[in-house]
Amino acid sequence: MDFITPIVDDPVVFGAIAAANSLSDVYTMGGRPLCAMNIVCFPGKTMDIAVLQGVLRGGLEKMREAGAVLAGGHSVEDPEMKYGLAVTGIVHPDRIVTKRGARAGDRLVLTKPLGTGIIATALKAELATADSIDAFTASMATLNRTAAELMLTRSVHACTDVTGFGLAGHLCEMLDEGDLGATLDHRALPVFPGVAGYAELGLLPAGLHRNREYREASMEIEARVPAPIQDLLFDPQTSGGLLIALPADEAPALVDDLRRSGVRDASVIGELVGGGARRIRVR
Repeated sequence: MDFITPIVDDPVVFGAIAAANSLSDVYTMGGRPLCAMNIVCFPGKTMDIAVLQGVLRGGLEKMREAGAVLAGGHSVEDPEMKYGLAVTGIVHPDRIVTKRGARAGDRLVLTKPLGTGIIATALKAELATADSIDAFTASMATLNRTAAELMLTRSVHACTDVTGFGLAGHLCEMLDEGDLGATLDHRALPVFPGVAGYAELGLLPAGLHRNREYREASMEIEARVPAPIQDLLFDPQTSGGLLIALPADEAPALVDDLRRSGVRDASVIGELVGGGARRIRVR
């Protein structure tokens, strides 16, 4: 179950993004969505019902794209609009992928760019460019279905999606119960257009600062890493990509498959290392 507040102005697009965000947890585990129920909070006394109709239409279209059936839902009166789904999916018990199980030597593949939180902040400040808005909107509304299906053709060891805790937070969850550390190449991180400039202007969401405060002690960031990239490590994502750990010899082929299938920003961003460090080094 997941629901979010509006991140874009268009109701239909917001509905699609919220649905894609909710469906992602099933894809992360290698599953296939079967059905979903709407979760709606709506200020009926102050907002036109046409807005809600647009949101629900966008969500339904995304559910149909995923092959899931809308099975009902629940709505409540609320001062602030919120929308999402409770999703039921299916996965073979021998094929479940979790965020545990990564191994030393694995490569890390990220399937979507970083920076949705920063762009959303720039959008609220009316400073985001059309290129940035178009890119982050299209990415957030894209299902992780293709990425999930292709990762299952490889010997994937672990997977999580990058959402509210940012790249650093969700990668730390992969490391928390093992004796692993990680090394990331900052030059390999896929980034939305314009994000570095917005970060330099100080357009950083509050969630980024909370993520940094919570996870900074687990990070070793080299001085040569540009400040905007350091910010991106903690940027809370909405409907972000999959972070996949798999053997080094399979990672390049997976990236090639992903890019050929339309997941154009898929990249190998780093590797997992042993030694009990449980730390993330960014170089």
